[in-house]
Amino acid sequence: MAKTTGAAPKLARALAVVLGTGALGTGESDADQIPVRLRAWDGSEAGPPDAPLIEFTSRRALRRILWSPGQLGLSRAYVAGEITAHGDIFEAFAALSSAGKFAEPGPFRPPAPRELWTLLKTGIRLGALGPNPAPPPEEAKVEKHGRRHSKTRDAAAISHHYDVGNDFYRLVLGPSMVYSCAVWSDESKSLEEAQEEKLDLVCRKLSLQPGQRLLDVGCGWGSFALHAAERYGVTVVGITISTEQAELVRKRVAEAGLTDRVEIRVQDYRDIDDGPYDAISSIGMSEHVGREQLDRYVSQLHSLLRPGGRMLNHAISWNAGPTEDDPDSFIPRYVFPDGQMLSLSEVMTALEGGGFEVLDVEALRRHYALTLRAWVKNLEENWDEAVRLTTDGRARIWRLYMAASALGFEDGLTGVNQVLVQKRGGQEPPLRLREWTAG
Repeated sequence: MAKTTGAAPKLARALAVVLGTGALGTGESDADQIPVRLRAWDGSEAGPPDAPLIEFTSRRALRRILWSPGQLGLSRAYVAGEITAHGDIFEAFAALSSAGKFAEPGPFRPPAPRELWTLLKTGIRLGALGPNPAPPPEEAKVEKHGRRHSKTRDAAAISHHYDVGNDFYRLVLGPSMVYSCAVWSDESKSLEEAQEEKLDLVCRKLSLQPGQRLLDVGCGWGSFALHAAERYGVTVVGITISTEQAELVRKRVAEAGLTDRVEIRVQDYRDIDDGPYDAISSIGMSEHVGREQLDRYVSQLHSLLRPGGRMLNHAISWNAGPTEDDPDSFIPRYVFPDGQMLSLSEVMTALEGGGFEVLDVEALRRHYALTLRAWVKNLEENWDEAVRLTTDGRARIWRLYMAASALGFEDGLTGVNQVLVQKRGGQEPPLRLREWTAG
């Protein structure tokens, strides 16, 4: 039976301060103000008995929180294995993300001076004071590569996220090797079936025809390029700035016997100069572009497309209203350094301002929640192998980011949209735009 005295009640006080749940506490009643059950390193427990169980396995976790009293400190402790979530990972993260300051959109609101004093006293009482622990080695350090969204720094950011091992991604993504939102005709479909439907849907929206030339911007592991070449007879140029992705895509292209129809380049989108293309796909790539580069991104792709050609931009959106970037939150530090989720309205304004006509917008928010839950299931079922292929910290990062992202899509904080546009000139679109629904 868990001890009811010890470190846990004091630890609950610290967590209540960080989360901003309830009034500033002065005693063990703070345990009633936290949304989880806490287990401390000495085996003691505090908090609601039926709530998800979070274990602090080391005082070092509290020390990290004292130095970074917010999402960053908690994230570092989780990645380092000093905090563990027991049971259903979605329940634990949902409890934390819906509490106090963590439920507020925008940058995390730091503790007030009085709250910091309470944290310091708690750290003294629990013997947690000491130097700031070094961040886990998986934390991104892209700032040393120059200004934000320079080509050099973008390459470093992409490498941080994608060059962590093709075998690791195959384990998480499954045989389809598609790292973007699937499309589920119904929830009984498998992940592979849903990804196949997404790939074909994009081909139909672009109205691909044999002999056309397609540019796939941010081609990932090549699944869309292969699908378009095999099923629709187009010639594809796929670009990525991940060397590990390019290596695997080229192997897949050769194995499929499509080297005459699919070319894979390690190339920044800003350096493409061999248009025109009949169609352009950008699936899960523009999140890496950045707000300050969005107009340049649109202008570049517009210049590469023939008059009347279609482009599909598939991107995650921020749905929770105006917000500022928080460089000290979990996602930019560990998952997508320099990435930005823009609102749908920002993207639409840039596309129309860049000379495109919007033909269709389809929201796929619920589909991404299903996709992420399937990826988390793959990861958890193959946890030991995932750790062997990368590190325990890397596997923890992907587990946290995918589970938390699924909850964000389910809550409507984030969305994902396919925006189909056409360059003016050339052939007119059909009178009924959604001809792809009959495919």
